[in-house]
Amino acid sequence: MTRENLADIDIVITCRLGMEKVVASYIKELDPQAVVIPSPRGLLGMVLVKSGSLEKERLAHEIRSRVPEAEKVFVVEAVARADVNDIVSKVLSVVKGRISEGQSFAVRTVRRGKHSFTSIDVNVAVGAAVKDATGARVDLENPDKVVVVQIVHEYAYISLVDGREFWKKMRPGKFPMYKLFRLISVAHEPYLGPPDASYTMGRRIGREVQTYEVGELIVAPIGKIEATPLYHFLRGLFEGIESRYEIQRRSYGREVHRVRVYLQDMYQFVRSRMGEVIIVFEPEGEPISRVSEELSKLVIDCLRKGRRINVLVGAREGVPTGIFRFATMVLDVAPGVVISTDYALASALIALATVLHEHLVRELSSDGVGEAE
Repeated sequence: MTRENLADIDIVITCRLGMEKVVASYIKELDPQAVVIPSPRGLLGMVLVKSGSLEKERLAHEIRSRVPEAEKVFVVEAVARADVNDIVSKVLSVVKGRISEGQSFAVRTVRRGKHSFTSIDVNVAVGAAVKDATGARVDLENPDKVVVVQIVHEYAYISLVDGREFWKKMRPGKFPMYKLFRLISVAHEPYLGPPDASYTMGRRIGREVQTYEVGELIVAPIGKIEATPLYHFLRGLFEGIESRYEIQRRSYGREVHRVRVYLQDMYQFVRSRMGEVIIVFEPEGEPISRVSEELSKLVIDCLRKGRRINVLVGAREGVPTGIFRFATMVLDVAPGVVISTDYALASALIALATVLHEHLVRELSSDGVGEAE
């Protein structure tokens, strides 16, 4: 395709790197007369389409319905030169009558190639112009409409899409569960066995506790134990926490809590937390789904008052049954299944999140407890 042909594009598709030719081949099956350009000018993760026998809206619908390899499919509603003023002008013609004063919008610009301006420059200029022209408000988190500007070298492809087309990890109706997990103090029996096994298990549990960013981890042996396997377990534990923490710190758009680690005999831990909420996860307990109402009231009260929730998890021996008498609740997350040590804590926390989420959204959204930081 020649350089001038890039001005005549109907659909822009993004896909995983390396899937460009696969996507292109499926599109040719849907519309044999279409002109399909995978990786235009060497740009990976992109496919450009000029529709043939099908109208562009119809072809875009077919691609969305039948080509899962296509991640996002944008119908091009205007093509501008790679110039901020021309982009603003073309965007205004696209949004006219389609974004109202009572709606919200956002601008998303992806720039490929070398230009004298940045994607942020385009976002600011287009956002200001659309706001002035429509009276709509800017909402970068959950907009009703999104103006998509995709710049490919000397051309800019403009689309207007429903905000729901952009999948988000957090949106209205979701409770950020890390706010619950940070109130949780986990007492976890260490896995004590051969050095390699203790180290490996410690590393896995370290990654688990850091993944969920629990408030603190108490390594809780039961009575007298050998020091050598405990040393290897702790060595792996700290390595697991650190490796996961570094990934979170680089990739999260919020502050990450590094899990604090302490050592205390499990019996003494229970004695020191008398009067607090103590939840034991063991197969002898009640199915967690059966006590969801009682559990949700307990947890919501702790969240509102900022009170600590203590969670006990066993390893090879399990939590001693004598402790059950001092527990607020003893819960089973998968009746009939004995969960291995390296999955026990993750299973417990996932079960809590699954059972409690809707209760937390319903009860705490009006309190502002679930608002993003």
